[in-house]
This record gives sequence, C-alpha cells and structure tokens, in this order.
Amino acid sequence: MSRMPDQCESKQPISKLWDPKFPFSPDKFPFFYGWVIVLAGTMAVVFSIPGQTMGFAVFTDTLIEELGLNRVQLSTAYCVGTVVSGLSLPYFGRLYDRIGARRMIVYSAIATGLVLLYLSQVRNILDVLSPLISLSRGFIAFVIITLGFFMIRASAQGVLTMTGRNAIGKWFDYDRGKAFALSGVFTAFSFSFAPRGLKWMSDQFGWSGAWLVLGLMTVIIMAGLGWLLFRDNPEECDLTMDGGRGVETERKIHEDAVAHRDFELWESLKTWPFWAFNLSFSFISLYTTAVTFHIISIGKSSGRDAVEVIGYFVPMAVISVISNLFMGWISSRIRLKYLLGVVNGAGFFSVLGVIHLDTGLGVVSYIVGNGIAGGGFACLSGIVWPRFYGRRWLGSVSGVSMSSMVIASGIGPLLFGASLALYDAYMPILWLCSTLPAILLIGSCWADNPQRHFGKS
Repeated sequence: MSRMPDQCESKQPISKLWDPKFPFSPDKFPFFYGWVIVLAGTMAVVFSIPGQTMGFAVFTDTLIEELGLNRVQLSTAYCVGTVVSGLSLPYFGRLYDRIGARRMIVYSAIATGLVLLYLSQVRNILDVLSPLISLSRGFIAFVIITLGFFMIRASAQGVLTMTGRNAIGKWFDYDRGKAFALSGVFTAFSFSFAPRGLKWMSDQFGWSGAWLVLGLMTVIIMAGLGWLLFRDNPEECDLTMDGGRGVETERKIHEDAVAHRDFELWESLKTWPFWAFNLSFSFISLYTTAVTFHIISIGKSSGRDAVEVIGYFVPMAVISVISNLFMGWISSRIRLKYLLGVVNGAGFFSVLGVIHLDTGLGVVSYIVGNGIAGGGFACLSGIVWPRFYGRRWLGSVSGVSMSSMVIASGIGPLLFGASLALYDAYMPILWLCSTLPAILLIGSCWADNPQRHFGKS
C-alpha cells in the first residue's frame, strides 16, 4: 500500500478552521468516510462543468454576438486561454501537495465562482474599456475573453477537477477502481445533461445571468461543502485507506496494484509508463474535444444532419458508463497497461469510425470506440498516478498530466479547424490522429508499473 512519509507529521493545521477533526471527526462516522470523499470529489468535478468544453458550447454564439468577434477569433481566444492555463497547472499541482485537498478545493471553488462573475460582465467591461483605451474594440474584446478563458480553464477544468479526483485517489487503495467507477457514473450523466441545463438557465436568466447564478452557486455551495466535507487523507483523520480493509484484502490484490514507495515528480518523469499513460490521456483529450467541437461540421461533410450526429452521444454515454464500471472493477485484478491498450485500441477504432462516418459501420465504430475510450480514460486517469507513483507527491505528478490534457484539449479544435481551412476537409487531420493511438497501443506493452521494481525490497 502507498503511504506518505512524514506528510501527516509535517502538515499541521494553521488554525482550528482547517483542523481535520473540525467541525466533526470523520473517524466517528458509522461507515468509511472515504465514500463521503467520493461524493465530495464528484461534486467538484461536476462544478467544473462551466470550465469544460460543453459548458462553453451553449454560450459560443452569444459571445460572438455580444463581443463582436467572429468564430475564428473566439476559437483562437479559447485555444490561447486553454494552453496558457495548462502551463499553470504544474504549479497548482505542487501547491496541492503543500496545502492539501481541503484548502485547495475551497480556494479553487471561490476562484471559479469569481471568474464566472467576471465572465458574466465581459460585455459591460468591454463597453467601459473601449472609450478609455486607444485600441480597436475587437482587440480589447479578444483580450478580455482570452483572460476569461484562461482563468476559468485553470480554476475549473484544471484545479477543481484535479483536486476532486486526487482526493478520491488518496482515500482508497484496493477499492480505488470502484470509487472512481462510481464517481464516473454520476460525472458522465452530469456532463451529458449539462448542455440542456445550461441552455435552460440561459433562457431563464439570460447568458449573463446564467453565469452570475453559476458563480454564486459555486462560491456558496461548492466552497462551503468543500470545506465541510473534504479531508486531505485518511491518516490525518486516524483512519486507513479503504477503511481498514487493506490488510484483510491484501492477498486478493494483484501485485501490480501495490505501491511500495512514493515517487517525486522528477523520478516519475524519467519513467516510460508515465509518458505512455500521459500521452494516451492527452490524445483522448485532444481528439474527443476536437471532434465534439466540430461534430456538426464533420457530420455534414459525411452526409449526416445535426440532429443525428448529436444523437450519437446518448448511446456513447451508456457505453462509456459500462466501460468505466467494468474497468474500475477489474483494475485491482489486472495490470493497468492492458487496460491502457484497450483504451488506445478503442481510440483507434473511434477515429476510423469518424473517417468512415458516411457508412453504418463507421457510425457504430465511432460510437462504440469513443464510448469505451472515454470510459476507460475517466477511470484510468484517476487510478494510475497514486498506484504507480504513490500519494505523497500526487499533486505534482497529476498536475503535469492535467496540464498536458488541458493544453491538448485547447490545441485539438484549432488543428481540426486548420485542416478544414487548408484542405477543405477533415481527412488529413483524422488520418494523422489514427496513427497516434496505434503507436501508443504498441507503447502500452512496456507501460509496466514502476512499483514492481521495488516489490522485493
């Protein structure tokens, strides 16, 4: 099992406010408190929706109209803001290691809420600044929304998501796969229904009012419940991972699932498994974000109407949930490199499906492949880092991974848009994308858990 040397001793609460046994003691609960962490961590991921791609999709056309930008300018602002936010995440990962999940979730929730309040006022800010600055209104609008994209992608998609997932990973060992699978089910359905919910809010309160309400909800609800429910690790609460089940079930755990030591970031970066998983996760982020961003245009180029291609996401979500649950259940009984191989194989068939989307087999390949890849990605991205590299520097390790994924998700739509602009087709970038999961599938064969080298010692 993974332990965090000296962490519990070195992290003394700076005040009663952050004492892990205030306002209640998790060790007094009638059931293992880790399952409360699963609930709280899942809530954090759900509250990150305003910073996710589907969270912005509802407001895209409105922003274009309100700010006077065209689609290319807004997409460029989104890409720049996303890439810059990704570059900031390694720092926030190290900060997570220093201050712990509880303070991090409160700070990131408050930051997300304030950024949403800023986004709700971008039109008013533009109207105020335009007469005061001797620059074109379009340029000022570009800078204002780029800053907004940077802040919301860093605080919500980056730090809020990372903190919620890391907290779950720290509280479980044997049951880590089950915990992430359970969290993934609620996350998948929340993300699936988010566009409709955001559209309803926009219709009820207007685009500005919707972001204003979301900002207030994030500060009041997520920051408040984050402080109340989050705890950094079970040891500081006089508990053990899995609620004491670790000793009872240790013999049932596959040897690949046992963490013997904690890796510092520089050690992790020198291992091939880190890059095999990180590059695979980054590809999934790049590809799925890009295809989702351009799905209507891609469908039109293959003779599919908008209603039909949007409908693909329903069966895809079902397959993703099933994939997530299965991989979560089996993850403690098998080497993760085999599951990574499945994810990359599914990603390969998903790309082939999009290439041949004009055929029935292509549609099936896209839906099934993307569903399996998405479900596996959601599960493995939470399990692999504490399992392979321990919990002590989990924030630093996962911060680099999250940075890579966020940057990839920002670049993906731009690459697909460039392919359409240069070649009047998506095929060149799609064929390039098909080679990446194929290569990573081969690379998965050597993505063994580095902890295996320390098993005997």
